[in-house]
Amino acid sequence: MLSKHELIEEVMLLPIEDRAYIIDSLIKSMNPVDPDIEQKWIEVSKIRLNELKSGKVKGVSGDEVFSKIWKRFEK
Repeated sequence: MLSKHELIEEVMLLPIEDRAYIIDSLIKSMNPVDPDIEQKWIEVSKIRLNELKSGKVKGVSGDEVFSKIWKRFEK
């Protein structure tokens, strides 16, 4: 059996998509998802995606979002 340090070294060699999957799985194992809440988030996500695609709402760039966050916390 690998030590935790060896395991981490092995995982770091994987492609980023695989590492993201492992991270997501570990987080979910520590804080299990409520299926009802997960379903609600899926529904909301689909609605928001459709609003973006239809032009009903306009997206905001990540740079703009983080700029506003930093300004808010500078106060």
